[in-house]
Amino acid sequence: MRGVEDIITREELKKLLDSGKQLRIKHGLDATGPDLHIGHATSLWKIRALQEEGHKAVILLGDITTSIGDPTGRVKTRPVLLAHTIAANLESIEKQIKSILIPSREVLEFRRSSEWYRRMRWPDLLALLGHVTHARLIEREMFQKRIKAGAEIFIPELIYPVLQGYDSVMLRDNLTIIGSDQLFNEHLGRFLQGRYQQAPQVIVALKILPGLGGGEKMSKSEGNYIGLLDSPQDKFGKAMRVLDRLIIPYLEAYTAAPEKDIQEIEAGLNGRENPMKAKLFFAEMLVKRYHGQK
Repeated sequence: MRGVEDIITREELKKLLDSGKQLRIKHGLDATGPDLHIGHATSLWKIRALQEEGHKAVILLGDITTSIGDPTGRVKTRPVLLAHTIAANLESIEKQIKSILIPSREVLEFRRSSEWYRRMRWPDLLALLGHVTHARLIEREMFQKRIKAGAEIFIPELIYPVLQGYDSVMLRDNLTIIGSDQLFNEHLGRFLQGRYQQAPQVIVALKILPGLGGGEKMSKSEGNYIGLLDSPQDKFGKAMRVLDRLIIPYLEAYTAAPEKDIQEIEAGLNGRENPMKAKLFFAEMLVKRYHGQK
C-alpha cells in the first residue's frame, strides 16, 4: 500500500478485509486550527478508497481532547484554546473532510469525544486510568525529552493518550488509519479495547514526510505546508517550492499519479534531468486531485 510505514498487524488486516462485513474505520482530528493540509489528507484519501468498497468512515472530532492538547512531538505544552474557537475550528474541519470523503450516511459518521467525556463520572474515569501505568506513559519520547530538559509535564497531557485510546473503545472501530506519529496513542487504543472485551483495532500508520523546505513535518506554525483551503493557484505555487529530493515521496503520498508515471519521473531525476519538469508534474497532479483537470 503506497505511503504506508507500518500495519499492526497485516494478518489481522487481511482477515478484516476478507470477512465481507462493513468495517468501521476510525480517524480522529483535534481542532488546534481551522484548516487542514495535504499531510492530514493522506489518511482521508486512504479512507475514501475503503468507502468506495462499502466500508464506513468514523471521523472523531476531538472537542474535549483539543482542550487538553496532544503532546505528540511537542517539547512544550500546547496553548489552551477557548471553547468558541474549538467549535469554529471543528465546523471548518468537518467541511474540508466532506470535500474528500463520500458524504453519504451509509459510509460516513461524524462523532465528537464530548459525547462520552461530558457524561463520564469520576469513578468511571478513575477506572479507565487504572488500566494504564505511569511507566507506560512516561516512556514516550517527547516526555523523556522534557524530563532531560527540565521542562514541565502536566497531568492532562500525560493522560491524553489514554483518552484517545478510550475513543476506540467507545467507537468500537475495526481499523484506524493515522500518521505514524500517532502510533503510541493508537497502541493504547488496541490495549484498552482488549481490556473492555473488544477485538483490538488494526492500525495502518502512514509515513510522515518533511514540510516543503525539508526538516519539520508540514505544520501551520512553520508555514511549510499546502493547505486544503488554498486556491488552485496557491497549491500550484507552493508545490513548485518543494525540494528536489522530496518530489518522488510527495508524488507517492499526496497525489493519485499512476505508479508508472512516478517511475518515469524518478528515472528522469536519476538521469539528471532538469527537476523543473518533475515539479511541474507534481504541481499538476496535486491541483488535479483537489480541483479537477480544468
